[in-house]
Amino acid sequence: MSEASPEAYLPADRDRVRTRLIEWYTDDHREYPWRETTDPYPILVSEVMSQQTQLDRVVDAWADFLDRWPTIADLAAADRADVVGFWTDHSLGYNNRAKYLHEAAREVLEDHDGTFPRDPDGLQELMGVGPYTANAVASFAFDNGDAVVDTNVKRVLYRAFDVPDDDEAFELVAQLLMPDGDSRVWNNAIMELGGVACEKTPACDSAGCPWREWCHAYETGDFTAPDVPTQPDFEGSRRQMRGRVVRTLNEHGELALDKLGPRVRVDYAPDGDYGREWLRDLLGDLADDGMVDLRERDGTTVATLRE
Repeated sequence: MSEASPEAYLPADRDRVRTRLIEWYTDDHREYPWRETTDPYPILVSEVMSQQTQLDRVVDAWADFLDRWPTIADLAAADRADVVGFWTDHSLGYNNRAKYLHEAAREVLEDHDGTFPRDPDGLQELMGVGPYTANAVASFAFDNGDAVVDTNVKRVLYRAFDVPDDDEAFELVAQLLMPDGDSRVWNNAIMELGGVACEKTPACDSAGCPWREWCHAYETGDFTAPDVPTQPDFEGSRRQMRGRVVRTLNEHGELALDKLGPRVRVDYAPDGDYGREWLRDLLGDLADDGMVDLRERDGTTVATLRE
């Protein structure tokens, strides 16, 4: 791991960073049925299914699976060949995962009297349940997990806070960033951020990423990541221009349009294609996202970062 402490990678206003992400997630997120329950059994099924399958494709298979085996007892009593056959028919990846899920159901019934362990260590003792899945189930079912660190979360931390590509660093920073006692909403939120706004090709502005104000990648325009070795198209994009506005206002404070414009685009011309009208539109987006304040002063529009 890097010699820097985990705290060194995070902004000083950490509480504001947390609040922004949770509000963003709470206001609007993808609807998946397993997010509407705290029952560990359907949550475990969703986690195992999604290991090799995109979430949107998991929805129908997950519903069919629970229609056929609606409780952990039903799954434990099932013929293993039927469970494996279901897995194959729904193209859910390695059949071993079906075998392990079936065996885990039996272990819950026989070794735990039908009650799931509530913490990651206990869940990890179930057949085929690794550290990530155990932590996810503990978080989403019992609000009792650690910070989840998957590929999406690593990408977010690498880009947003310049965390080095080091598993230990990711784990420590993720845990430090997660609010105490909030693993359910937090882990859902940060994984949603990686799956919606901070994908391999980022959608910072269109997805309204709540961390643009602090994001190292958004400021520098470098959106490479551990799973994104080459730079996505960025030069000249609206996302790049927004990043320049935020960086410029952070450096210079309040600026009138014609003082700000040339610092954002070298070809800025007040009445040109990239002039006041274009800049007002860009600033309007940032104002709508809660990042910039616009005021009229002596007949001139001035912009400043929102505190």
